[in-house]
Amino acid sequence: MTDNENKPVDIFQDVGEAAENVTDNNQVVQEIESLCMQCHEQGMTRLLLTRIPFFKEVVLMSFACPHCGFRNSEIQNAGVIQPRGCIQTLQVTSKGDLDRQVVKSETCSSTFVELDLEIPPQRGQLTTVEGLLSNVLEDLDADQPARKDIDPETYEKIAAFIQKGRDMLEGRAYPFILRLNDPAGNSWIEPQAGDPQTKWSRVEYDRTPEQNQALGLANPEEGQQDDHDIRPDEVHTFPASCPSCTHPCNTHMKLVEIPHFKEVVIMSTVCDDCGYKSNEVKTGGEVSSLGRKITLKVEDADDLARDILKSETCALSIPELNLDLHPGTLGGRFTTLEGLLAQVHDELYGRVYSQQSDSMETEKNAKWQAFLDGLSEAREGKRQFTIILDDPLAASYLQNIYAPDPDPNMTTEDYERTHEQNEDLGLNDMVLEGYEDENENENEAAKRVAEEEAGNAAKRQETESEA
Repeated sequence: MTDNENKPVDIFQDVGEAAENVTDNNQVVQEIESLCMQCHEQGMTRLLLTRIPFFKEVVLMSFACPHCGFRNSEIQNAGVIQPRGCIQTLQVTSKGDLDRQVVKSETCSSTFVELDLEIPPQRGQLTTVEGLLSNVLEDLDADQPARKDIDPETYEKIAAFIQKGRDMLEGRAYPFILRLNDPAGNSWIEPQAGDPQTKWSRVEYDRTPEQNQALGLANPEEGQQDDHDIRPDEVHTFPASCPSCTHPCNTHMKLVEIPHFKEVVIMSTVCDDCGYKSNEVKTGGEVSSLGRKITLKVEDADDLARDILKSETCALSIPELNLDLHPGTLGGRFTTLEGLLAQVHDELYGRVYSQQSDSMETEKNAKWQAFLDGLSEAREGKRQFTIILDDPLAASYLQNIYAPDPDPNMTTEDYERTHEQNEDLGLNDMVLEGYEDENENENEAAKRVAEEEAGNAAKRQETESEA
């Protein structure tokens, strides 16, 4: 048997590739007779198994009934549930942003922040930012004539809402924000080369047990472990379940002390059943009272070997490459500078850009190619650049090869966090002082209540005795 016979057949192909392979005996679109739920006659369902460039495998479905004219179309994800959920955010500032592709899976909720509009999970869609908002406005406007006679007050409120939405579509209400929240991690807003942190961001998060249950995933079994101290340089192993296939696996954890910095916890999970691998870094110790900004001028290949710890709250930027990573992108990482650049390149190439894609505009394709070429040159030490780590929790680290002396190519700046940053980090709601006084006041109040109840009980007994 030849290698080609052993190789599994990939039924998901790019649209361009599938079109080239069309023959009389090999049709790209599959047609299936199915029942129309409107008139109960036989209609036709068409299925296209394809791969969206830079994203995942999907099934495009359309139904048409020749008897009553009913039509319907939707998209279903054909890939696996991702290990973590994701939130993708786009700030729309121009007409071009309205044309960005949006993949919204059946588990995804979408929010237009300025409209205070949240679209709950429903059927999957392959659309654009403009199409997503237009569909909502059209659905609302369809019932307005009847609503005007039945409830004029509600009619006026919805009319003002629709007008505000149309102002956003026609460019009179820029900027506004679209946010997709998908616990399955299978939704997507098209990014573009050079998008700054405030323009487009993607943040991954761990699903809650309720979200896992809604997705049909088993919750991790809570293993009983003896309490003991976690000491540096000891590897601790505890049972967990794989976030990809839900089979039992082990998670390893090790406490490491970084010289001239602080303690960090390195966690690694490997699944023997499906091959899933992940690693994450969490910083330990107290929350810093100040944020920290670290700037390094990379002049040669030796600088690429520096250790770097990028926490989940750290933003990373390289002005010379127009690279701007939002906090939460890539998660926590403890690697070298070269390794971090390699990971950024690998995440973008294939998922966001590919030379084999025929669906991207020529100008946009050239822009992405130039961006990734510059990233490769920097990764190989052929290009000088400046890397900036901005962490409001001061939980990120860049190795000083001259330590304990100052590094001539690296500057460190501590700064006061803004109120907005503290709010995003959840620090404004933390109570750090007055616990003892609070407990004493609660104890005194409880004591007074008990004394009053005892006095009232004694008086009732005296009254009953006299009676």
